[in-house]
Amino acid sequence: MVKIVIVEDDKNIRNELYTFLKRNGYDAEKPDDFSSIIDYIKEADADLILLDINLPMFDGYYVCREVRKFSDVPIIVVTSRDSDLDELMSMNIGADDFITKPYNLQILLARISAVLKRCKRSNMQSDVITYNGIKVNVLNGTVSFNDKSIEVTKNELKILSYMIKNKGKIVSRESLMTYLWDCEMFVDDNTLSVNMTRIRKKLESIGVSNIIDTRRGLGYIIS
Repeated sequence: MVKIVIVEDDKNIRNELYTFLKRNGYDAEKPDDFSSIIDYIKEADADLILLDINLPMFDGYYVCREVRKFSDVPIIVVTSRDSDLDELMSMNIGADDFITKPYNLQILLARISAVLKRCKRSNMQSDVITYNGIKVNVLNGTVSFNDKSIEVTKNELKILSYMIKNKGKIVSRESLMTYLWDCEMFVDDNTLSVNMTRIRKKLESIGVSNIIDTRRGLGYIIS
């Protein structure tokens, strides 16, 4: 089920959106504490964020910029600000769409659907995944960094791609094995450990060290 996080400080609007999204088949969350909203978003693992600009503590522009440092989750700015400058600013800092209040809920629903489809299509068409100068070429199975390149196996390619797409979040061994199983890469716990060791050694050979941290009892995280 698609999860949408509603970052909105107006309680009535927040509750209305929450009820509406639930009724239309989405999993919704509506945080009401904005003092640590960035950490909340990191942990929520949302598929889309509805983001107001006028927020306590930090405004929506700040939130959007911070989220873009660790995630490419789709963001729709939903705000009472309706100037061209507000829309332009939102797009320039990484928002995927902009809709002004008051809005028609059905139109908002259509915008959500369109953004989710567009982002899914974009992800499917992406041949090269990049992170901090590392380039993972999905088509030819290579990883490059600073003009050095290495070849990786299918398992290694899938693991590294999945880790980068979930950068900044702890990925459990169970979720990695489930992902590989879904991709018809049949691995057990020991095979995963072997692959992870090989990935680290190959990355070190092209100058990338300590990028994958092990969190004991939890899994792995790209730092």
